[in-house]
Amino acid sequence: MMASMAMGSCIISPFNFKTKHPILPIQPSSKPTLSNFTIRSIASPVHPPSPVVVPLPEIDTSNNHVAWTSIRQDRWEGELSIQGHLPSWLSGTYLRNGPGLWNIGDYNFRHLFDGYATIVKLHFDNGRLIAGHRQIESNAYKAAMKNQKICYREFSEVPKADNFLAYVGELANLFSGASLTDNANTGVVKLGDGRVVCLTETQKGSIMIDPDTLETVGQFEYSDSLGGLIHSAHPIVTDSEFLTLLPDLLNPGYLVVRMEPSSNERKVIGRVNCKGGPAPGWVHSFPVTENYVVVPEMPLRYCAQNLLRAEPTPLYKFEWRPESKAFMHVMCKASGNIVASVEVPLFITFHFINAYEERDEKGRITAVIADCCEHNADPAILDRLRLHNLRDSLKYPLPDARVGRFRIPLDGSGYGKLEAALDPDEHGRGMDMCSFNPAYLGKKYRYAYACGAERPCNFPNTLTKIDLVKKVAKNWYEEGTIPSEPFFVARPGATEEDDGVVISMVSAQNGEGYALLLDGSTFEEIARAKFPYGLPYGLHGCWVPKN
Repeated sequence: MMASMAMGSCIISPFNFKTKHPILPIQPSSKPTLSNFTIRSIASPVHPPSPVVVPLPEIDTSNNHVAWTSIRQDRWEGELSIQGHLPSWLSGTYLRNGPGLWNIGDYNFRHLFDGYATIVKLHFDNGRLIAGHRQIESNAYKAAMKNQKICYREFSEVPKADNFLAYVGELANLFSGASLTDNANTGVVKLGDGRVVCLTETQKGSIMIDPDTLETVGQFEYSDSLGGLIHSAHPIVTDSEFLTLLPDLLNPGYLVVRMEPSSNERKVIGRVNCKGGPAPGWVHSFPVTENYVVVPEMPLRYCAQNLLRAEPTPLYKFEWRPESKAFMHVMCKASGNIVASVEVPLFITFHFINAYEERDEKGRITAVIADCCEHNADPAILDRLRLHNLRDSLKYPLPDARVGRFRIPLDGSGYGKLEAALDPDEHGRGMDMCSFNPAYLGKKYRYAYACGAERPCNFPNTLTKIDLVKKVAKNWYEEGTIPSEPFFVARPGATEEDDGVVISMVSAQNGEGYALLLDGSTFEEIARAKFPYGLPYGLHGCWVPKN
């Protein structure tokens, strides 16, 4: 366990940061068990038995922004010095997941989404801030470290077969799911029973961690017989339920499923059959309202041929099928009945923001409004996230994006609308990585927080507060920085929607990294705290309140 490897307090020079644990390799350890839950322990990696300082493999960073540079060590924890003032009410832990290691030895990965998962924490307690990070010990990560090569299929990377028979065997493992990655590098959620799970697009890539130590606990195994290999990387998680979508690649459609707290069993609410295309559209995320689940059907569809290729296409495991059209489906949570399936203009989105029900003067639900970060129906955004594109800031400008607002009528008509919720120039025509006050999940809301753009740039580089009523945005920008997802934490007892703080982790051009806190209402900086090393870019986070 971590405690058995600690070497005592030390000061990391030249930074004045107190640290609980030195930089250490991951050691073999017995995993904690939770008696009522289904957990499969992940075997420990092979490392030298003595607790010595072993940074992760280094790559040449002379021309690379730290955001796109592998983290230099596999764990660290220490107290950060704070510039500014932390709110006295802020008590708990912010966790951020994302790819943090993009190379094995001299081999550099292709795509942002290939990197092995690094979980980062910010623990707020009585005005103090304890930070740290740790590599998530997936089987994919451990096999790569042991064998010094890629051993599982990542987003764009495929294991290199030694011969033809090995290649045939790898394809067989693909169909069974054995060769798919469990590299849980996308999101992290706190379930209603307190368990914390890191997630990615593959179902096997659901890995439990300890939110205090960041130690990998084991794989989260679903105890039902629903099967399938993939799911939405962004389930809807509240204290009372877990909702997600399971794409059906053989009979194109989606299962909408629910899981109760303290359970590993998913139960089917209903099924949506696709209306277009030979395969379901990618469902990285989806929104819900108080009464409905909204199932998007994008014309960016899964493609078996691309999945089988040894080298990636520009759209990786997907294909762009505009002739198959785009649709939005609305399912009743209670009955599983489809109450609307409408054609909408073509769209591309990674992330839905929120959705709510529109009512007439008699209180009858007439439509569903769903907001997303929409990339103007341009699938090129996927290939722009290749690491060599991101590392060349002048050559590949960021494609335009907007807050896309769908209006899905419930009157039986066959068509819905998609329009910009506000002028995209308000946020620099960049838009992704969104959050909002979770108390407004599925309800009419006013404010969203996201990453926008200060152009010229090749990646979202501002933090943006969006007012969907006044249709304006306020932007935070610091030259040369790349901030990660702004995460809103509401003040306990707050009555105003934007009464709280916005947390982001920022990668700086000078190779440094820091945690940033903005006032949720004024969107002005209230505090920052510098890490003693550079932070690579991260994806999505969650808040674990103090018990």
